[in-house]
Amino acid sequence: MKKSYEIDMCNGPLLGKILVFSIPLMLSGILQLLFNAADIIVVGRFAGSTALAAVGSTASLINLMINVFVGLSVGVNVLAARYYGAQKEKDIQDTVHTAIMMAILSGLFLVVLGESASKPMLTLMGTPDDVLDQAALYLRIYFFGMPVLMIYNFGAALLRAVGDTRRPLYFLFAAGAVNVVLNLFFVIQLGMGVDGVAWATVISECVSAGLIIRSLMKENGAMKLHLTKLRIVSGKLTQIVRVGLPAGMQGAIFSISNVLIQSSVNSFGSIAMAGNTASSNIEGFVYTAMNAVYQTSLSFTSQNLGGEKFSRIDKIKNICLGVVTVVGLVLGWGAVLGGHQLLGIYSSDPEVLSFGMRRLRIICGTYFLCGLMDCMVGSLRGMGYSVIPMFVSLTGACAFRVFWIFTIFAVNRTLEVLYLSYPVSWIITAASHMVTYYIVRKHFPKEDKA
Repeated sequence: MKKSYEIDMCNGPLLGKILVFSIPLMLSGILQLLFNAADIIVVGRFAGSTALAAVGSTASLINLMINVFVGLSVGVNVLAARYYGAQKEKDIQDTVHTAIMMAILSGLFLVVLGESASKPMLTLMGTPDDVLDQAALYLRIYFFGMPVLMIYNFGAALLRAVGDTRRPLYFLFAAGAVNVVLNLFFVIQLGMGVDGVAWATVISECVSAGLIIRSLMKENGAMKLHLTKLRIVSGKLTQIVRVGLPAGMQGAIFSISNVLIQSSVNSFGSIAMAGNTASSNIEGFVYTAMNAVYQTSLSFTSQNLGGEKFSRIDKIKNICLGVVTVVGLVLGWGAVLGGHQLLGIYSSDPEVLSFGMRRLRIICGTYFLCGLMDCMVGSLRGMGYSVIPMFVSLTGACAFRVFWIFTIFAVNRTLEVLYLSYPVSWIITAASHMVTYYIVRKHFPKEDKA
């Protein structure tokens, strides 16, 4: 018997269930982004443009260093959803305990990596001297919270596998409230700077991770977490890595291209960096809403494949493409039209606002293309194909952006030319994924198995 927060992905109409699944996931992603947004708004308003640039300049580096491990949670989601659809309880149990153990070990590794590599990496990115020390301090504290961040990501992936996107939303709401209150207390009351907002983020992430662990421990049946049974089951580890590692590697290598773009932005000075930071943060809200549809495509495709409901796979893909297009156009153009007001939340400096709008018009105006690209990847990974979309994405987006930076941007060094590398790469990569999907789809039956 399914619980009230679970969704039957394998039977009945799809559109309503896809919306019920994806909307809480969108809100969860938005709340998670508010952790960083609260940091940026508070330091921008109360600690100045230099502190704003310091916090913002760390985003691409954080993504570079954690994406491989966050990508493994994709493998957790696919594997758990497939076993859940096939009703294999012993395999679900092994997946749950392997996933949480992987989260703990991944987080500990990232603590060491972040503490040792933060400042050297920021220096390699050409971070200006007036920003470097504050950015390094923020990163060192932020990475101290990696174990709890990994536990939340892996635990939420397990809950999504059974259709539960509501409880992670509630947990993030609680953590987000803690984060905002602590940001204001540490910075305004105690006079702290980037260290204050970093500690607020770490503490709030402890709240969300604790609530995830508590919910898994209170589960009944196959999804129940027993702390005494935490271990790595080699067969499950292999399957998680097979799907998740290519996803993580793709994210990490994507981040390399974004680090190169951030380095190029850095060459225009700290005011351009601040405008880029504010715009990027606004874009993040649009992206995370579209990414929720990617996660939906991944979970629905995985469960239906496990349940051998092959006739629903194409329907899931088509509905998700339609939903992500609407989300991307509405939110993307909403951000462009309200750009000055939104950027004004982050800074009152007219130059910062001007630099922010230059990015916002190009990126958010075409962001739905990125959503189409990601949804195709979700369908492919849900069918168990993760390496092929990784190579397609790395060639069509990452390698292309690097090529653009060293050729077209090198000839015409303007921010507009730099930002145009995004929509052009999305078009190329989305088209390539669509071709790949139709080739891969031929390996599966069109009709359900009796």
